Order: sequence, then structure tokens, then C-alpha cells
Amino acid sequence: MKTWVALFRGINVGGNNILPMKELLATLENVGCQDVETYIQSGNTVFRSEETDASLLSNRIRTAIEEGHGFEPRVLVLGSEELEKAVRSNPFPEAESEPKSLHVYFLASSPERPDLEALERLKGDRERFVLGDGIFYLHAPDGVGRSKLAANTEKLLGVSATARNWRTVCKLSTMARQRD
Repeated sequence: MKTWVALFRGINVGGNNILPMKELLATLENVGCQDVETYIQSGNTVFRSEETDASLLSNRIRTAIEEGHGFEPRVLVLGSEELEKAVRSNPFPEAESEPKSLHVYFLASSPERPDLEALERLKGDRERFVLGDGIFYLHAPDGVGRSKLAANTEKLLGVSATARNWRTVCKLSTMARQRD
């Protein structure tokens, strides 16, 4: 059995696409996931499954939520090893002491033509970023909420992404290691 992490985008945000975590857990169990655990209300789950294909899992989960709850969230499913690689590859280890300032964007695919020059122009004086393999790291010590770089990252990379702060990434990593 393989350990997976599912990152949901657009649930329980701003009163839209409400999906209580108990119902999310039940939905995942109904599509064959086991040892399911959720972390915070915005949709982070760790589970085990016999399925070995992340895109099949993502499609199954998305379809089940649409059928049961009437909306179709974006779901990015990562193997636990992919999450561990993201943690190990952090280019800003000195930022780990302020985990809300460090964000990891998990990319749905590798960008074919990312506009790195435009990203560079948008970054604030103290912001830093690194585009890795399927990952975009953003250190925003002045906060991500006002960051023009953060607001435009997905568009300028040209791929769908979902971001998590360092605290969440580390918590999910710990949860996944407990299942491996």
C-alpha cells in the first residue's frame, strides 16, 4: 500500500464549497482510501491506497466530491516521497523558523515557459523564490497576503498550482511518515 497526500484547492474558503472534514474523510474512504487523516479545514489529507496512479486517484476523489457535494474541487495528489523531496529540497532553510513566511507551491505539471523575468520584477525587496522540479518555493517575510509575486505566481508559471505554508508542509510530511 502506498501513502498519498491530497491537497485540495478551493474548499471551505470564504463560505464557498463547504465540505466538512468528516464528510471529506468519508468520501475518501468510499473511494477506497484507508487510514485517512485530515489536517486543517482547507483540505489537506494523508491516506494509504492500493492505487499506484496519482492522476487516477485525483480523478476518483474529484468525481466523488462532485457527485456527493455538487462542486468539483481541484485535487493534487502527491506520493509521500514527493512531499519528502519538497521538504529536503527547501532552498531557504533559514526561513523555516518563520513557517508562515515560507510557501511551497505544488505544481500540477512542469511549466513549459515560465515567465521568470516577470516574477523577478514583481517580487518585493525582501522576497525570494526558486522554481524547482514540480515545486515553486516563495519566501515572503513581509507576508504573502500583499505579495504581488504570490498573487501572480500561477499565471506567470503557466500551470495550475496549490500553495501551502511551511508549517502545513511539515505537518503533512510528519503525518505521511507515520503511515510509511
